Amino acid sequence: MMMNQPLSIIEILRYACGAHPGAGLVSVRTEGDIHRETYAEAYGRAAQLAHGLGKLGIGPGDRVATLAWNGYRHFEIYYGVSGMGAVCHTINPRLSAEQMLYIIGHAEDKVLCVDLTFVPLIDALADHLPKSLQLVVLTDRAHMPDSALNLLCYEEILAGEATQYDWPILDEQTAAALCYTSGTTGHPKGALYSHRSTVMHAMTVAITLNKSLKEGANILPVVPLFHVNAWGLPYAAPLVGSSLIMPGPKLDGASLYDLMEAETVTSAWGVPTVWMGLRAEIEKRGQPPKGFEQVMVGGSAAPRSMIEGFEKDGVDVCHAWGMTEMSPVGTHGQLSEPMKSLPWDEQMRLKSLQGRRLFGVELKIVDEQGNPLPHDGKAMGELYVRGNTIVSGYFNNPAASAKALDAEGWFGTGDVATINALGFLSIQDRSKDLIKSGGEWISSIDLENIVMGSPKVAACAVIAIPHPKWDERPLLVVVPKGEDKPTLDELHEMLLAHVAKWQLPDAVEFVADLPLTATGKVSKLTLRKQFEGYQLPDVV
Repeated sequence: MMMNQPLSIIEILRYACGAHPGAGLVSVRTEGDIHRETYAEAYGRAAQLAHGLGKLGIGPGDRVATLAWNGYRHFEIYYGVSGMGAVCHTINPRLSAEQMLYIIGHAEDKVLCVDLTFVPLIDALADHLPKSLQLVVLTDRAHMPDSALNLLCYEEILAGEATQYDWPILDEQTAAALCYTSGTTGHPKGALYSHRSTVMHAMTVAITLNKSLKEGANILPVVPLFHVNAWGLPYAAPLVGSSLIMPGPKLDGASLYDLMEAETVTSAWGVPTVWMGLRAEIEKRGQPPKGFEQVMVGGSAAPRSMIEGFEKDGVDVCHAWGMTEMSPVGTHGQLSEPMKSLPWDEQMRLKSLQGRRLFGVELKIVDEQGNPLPHDGKAMGELYVRGNTIVSGYFNNPAASAKALDAEGWFGTGDVATINALGFLSIQDRSKDLIKSGGEWISSIDLENIVMGSPKVAACAVIAIPHPKWDERPLLVVVPKGEDKPTLDELHEMLLAHVAKWQLPDAVEFVADLPLTATGKVSKLTLRKQFEGYQLPDVV
């Protein structure tokens, strides 16, 4: 017989205090300076926060929300709130006011912690916020803003409290964190993570992504703490002894480069739109920041041209894929040792895919009748997943929960994918973004990734336009890099080296920028509305 000690999030930070005393957090603060603290100091402040929240009436199961950038106070909330048995509810500040108010109400938040940046946003929503909601500003008394609202000061809540807390022994299935989907269709849906699922996710990610996550590493999470727990980094980094370099609100290429250079960042995690800005800065300065070894890419497909750019500069690229409902990381793109001896072109092809499954995550693709399809790299079907870090339903949403799982308990992702014999996942598209032309499917992602290889293209997206003969045809929407715009013929020539002629876009339209979702992805829903009624030329 073995002991059964419940898995607990606070134990990660307690372990880091003794095992990794030199590791910790470097934060660019909204107040304008740089703040440094060790994980041991963060552990003490998390205890002070738990005492302070108790005095505000927060108890087991209560939701404490955040509206904040990546920084040490946000990190402390992660641990102090979950450790005391309450639930840390991160809110994406890029959501619409309607979605934000819905989420706060649906979650029944008791406290909302906001960075200085977002106080005006809360002021604007004041008349619609629950009257019982307590508002805490993540700053000290000297920087407290003027507001008609009753605002509490974070540092005053901690002041004078003990740096030790009698952390309760919780059932490991106790809810620990709550994160809502971006809600591009209908209301956002909540994924409620447990202590067990969160700790298991941290251990799995730490074991798998060991080139980034290692003792002494300096990791830059550009992926926000308000977006699926920053891909689990606040938990995995202290577990292995990596320090976190928190960038705060400045996420442009120049600001990131300067911070990475100053703090010798070894690994950086974020979405392709961010890395395109960093790539431009690297090209401008002629070399990557010193010590920069690996970039983790997720959120949407990374263009191969961007991957090759980093790789040629000596920066390893690891593509990952996952979802809010998966805690979120489900696959990784690190090559095995035998794969590293493959020809360069083959290595880049594999790195352009979405990677292989993590331990504990199972993948399957099915046809329209739900029958499993072979993992041969050719069969394309809807992707289903299951595992210990994947939701079995949505928070307080029985209708959505009932639709989420198939008869065998697998979660339907809504993605259409292939899986090859090596186990590499390739997301072909969201099911709603695939283009069906003459009964055949066209992947918008494939077309976009090829077009991004043009030196005249800064960004692009492909959407389906209704067609009287072929049902749907692709329209290419391009943000040009300069005044010299690429012609449709030039883009067709690029594409024909990789795709069939019938898959070529029928037209190209140029725009100043692409609309983004709250999580930094291109909003194809907005683009489809923008080009509603668009008439394609009769070229097919």
